[in-house]
Amino acid sequence: MLPIEKLEAAARRYAELDTLLCDPEVLKNRQQLQQLNKERSDLEPVIEAFYRWQEASRKIEQDKEALSDPELRDLAQEELPELEARAKALEQSIELLLVPTDPNDKKNVILEIRSGEGGEEAALFAADLFRMYARYAETKRWKIEILNLSEAQAGGYKEVVASVSGSMVYSQLRYEAGVHRVQRVPLTEAQGRIHTSTATVAVLPEAEEVDIVIDEKDLKVDIAASGGPGGQGVNTTNSAVQITHLPTGLIVKCQDERSQLKNKAKALKILRARLLDIERDKQDAAISAERRTMVGSGERSQKVRTYNFPQNRITDHRIGLTLHKLDRVIEGDLDELVTALRTHRQAELLYAAQGADR
Repeated sequence: MLPIEKLEAAARRYAELDTLLCDPEVLKNRQQLQQLNKERSDLEPVIEAFYRWQEASRKIEQDKEALSDPELRDLAQEELPELEARAKALEQSIELLLVPTDPNDKKNVILEIRSGEGGEEAALFAADLFRMYARYAETKRWKIEILNLSEAQAGGYKEVVASVSGSMVYSQLRYEAGVHRVQRVPLTEAQGRIHTSTATVAVLPEAEEVDIVIDEKDLKVDIAASGGPGGQGVNTTNSAVQITHLPTGLIVKCQDERSQLKNKAKALKILRARLLDIERDKQDAAISAERRTMVGSGERSQKVRTYNFPQNRITDHRIGLTLHKLDRVIEGDLDELVTALRTHRQAELLYAAQGADR
């Protein structure tokens, strides 16, 4: 059942906003005008759906009354199924629109991928995951930029940190956080045995400077020569930057750029996102517990998703979804997984919201 009283109150507020936005005094105040316009814009989808639902409900009642009229009965019987289906669809749409949204959904993200258990094979898997997300970003026309990269000897990644920017990035990638497990025969395996390795993925909403203000006095900045595997492509100038945030002990290193200033700017971007994540954890203990559970320590038993290459199978353990198209997913075809995870989360939030209304 829809929360009619809540919707009627929102409709009254929506009408009030229309009046306020025509007030000459409000039009003179740019800040107030922006706030009211945003509030109206946020309300508009649910109020328009509510008005359509009310209209469909009125027509349903009229047709039910018409069933007792011999002249109108046939027309009413013909219209009722379509009207009832429309009202039901609008009701479901309104319920979803009433689900609380995360203010971070529209933000860009800092994507962090690290190899877990499995040695060089884990590092190769971490590189595969990064390429998967990079290709997915291409399909969404997002921009992805590597902020820091630590390569392994065999060509994989011990760690890769990147920024992903575009439309609704966090809302799409947030459910990728956790321990990802791979089952396959490594290239170095002579006897053809299947090995199991892991990599961890963290997805942090990118913090603006207004979100997190960092005092320079709280930072310890160290400069060193960049390093890399096997001495290849190493930047020998003193451009690598390591920043230690003294109050929290967080350490961020960036050496991807040849410019010391660029590396420092990138390191600060990563630090700001991690500090915002800590702040969000403090504000919401449930989110903190969920994130720790999802990311874990990288052990094989702490998994959110399994990639089984011999069977071309990918399984998301959080929602019990198994797809036999790993070859396509690893090439960036993530839409089916992302949609399923978002739908599952929306259903949970809707159930919680309905419980709060009862």
